[in-house]
Amino acid sequence: MRISIIGAGFSGTALATELATPDDSDLDVCLVGVGSTFSRGVAYGEARPEHLLNVRARQLGASADNPGEFADWLNLTERGRDSFLPRLAYGEYLQDRLQSVQALSSNLTCLEYEAIMIERQPGGFRVHLADGSDFFSDRVVLALGALPPQRLAGVGPRLAAHARYIGWPWQDGALDRIPSSARLLIVGTGLTMADVAATLRRRGHRGPITALSRHGRLPQPHLPEPSPAIELPPHVLRALAAREVGQLLRAIRSLAPVVPDWRSVIDALRPHTQAFWQQLPPAQRGRFVRHVRSYWEIFRHRLAPQVSAELDELQVSGQLQVRAGRLLRAGLSTDGEGVDTLIRDRGQTRMNSERYDYLIRATGLDTDIARTTHPLVLHLRESGLVRADALGLGLETTPRYEVEDAAGRAVSGLYCIGPLLRGRLWEITAVPELRSAARELAAQLLAGERTARAPRPAARRRAKA
Repeated sequence: MRISIIGAGFSGTALATELATPDDSDLDVCLVGVGSTFSRGVAYGEARPEHLLNVRARQLGASADNPGEFADWLNLTERGRDSFLPRLAYGEYLQDRLQSVQALSSNLTCLEYEAIMIERQPGGFRVHLADGSDFFSDRVVLALGALPPQRLAGVGPRLAAHARYIGWPWQDGALDRIPSSARLLIVGTGLTMADVAATLRRRGHRGPITALSRHGRLPQPHLPEPSPAIELPPHVLRALAAREVGQLLRAIRSLAPVVPDWRSVIDALRPHTQAFWQQLPPAQRGRFVRHVRSYWEIFRHRLAPQVSAELDELQVSGQLQVRAGRLLRAGLSTDGEGVDTLIRDRGQTRMNSERYDYLIRATGLDTDIARTTHPLVLHLRESGLVRADALGLGLETTPRYEVEDAAGRAVSGLYCIGPLLRGRLWEITAVPELRSAARELAAQLLAGERTARAPRPAARRRAKA
């Protein structure tokens, strides 16, 4: 049996290493991914030296059995294990880990090509690669990570094709070409914006920077030392069981002022988040996405203290202005030397006409398959093999990680892991949840492989004869 994993970022490599074995095996595991970021993914493969992890090193082991493996790999001191290290170092760890496993494995093959099409065939699937080759696979796992960024709403066609619009900051050295005195508009105020600001600062950027988002909120910082762990009191546990977003928010608000640090409350909620989300009725999920999501993002996905301090310095100096509002329109100026925009600040009815030298999209994680330009996902959607989550959070899947087709039926043998599971699990973008999902899916796939190989019971064989 061949299991093909499409996507060689964190989720794909974690699953591949779970399935790899040094022993003789009838199971063939094939890991397929783009060569430039193979084994590291976009998050760690396209990072720069100034980009820091937003999780402490001690928690980032890729194995569910050994959360401290990353810190051990670096031979960190006890103090170093609580630090926030460069993302490049984590990418090197993931690459080394996969190479070590592959060297000892008898059943793991790595193909450094982009998969562009998957066709359903009797007994499995045919996977087509960008070099024109193809192969058959009994099982396929989609481990695609986040999807390519979409064009910002309101951006005109001339600007969209011009160098003054930077739709993906880390592509082809786009930020390196910006003059240091340029006036910049960054749409997005989350973790991606923080990375962009860090890179601009390292390059000595002197021009004014405006960061715009609907709510104008920056991610909250981690403390230099870990927050003390707490246990959730009964009234919060009851709110989690009530399957109602408002009741949970009231319980959290009542608890936050009486604990040493509010971060302890968010961290204590984390083991319960997936179960809470799965139990929410559709209407409650929609309410969460509309009204709570932006708050959850800034409190749950926090900044390394060093990065937060840099953003504070940029704001205090006046170089960085963070605004709440909407970009209504952006077009290339008539002389081609700037970007003309219309912005409406939050709570205002009047629109402001403003000019910038460059527009940078930094809106972060995208998992909306209904609007994506990703070639493989486009093909899967158009062929009816996948179905978009109702809230634009990813793919519809079963509790067994199987993808659902356009008619809502489970596609036998086609699975998904990673951020595209947000519609079902919500909390599935960080290492602890991803490595647990990889372990669970691997166990399920191995159980299915053993079942496929098992001989039929003797009584059934006689009956057929």
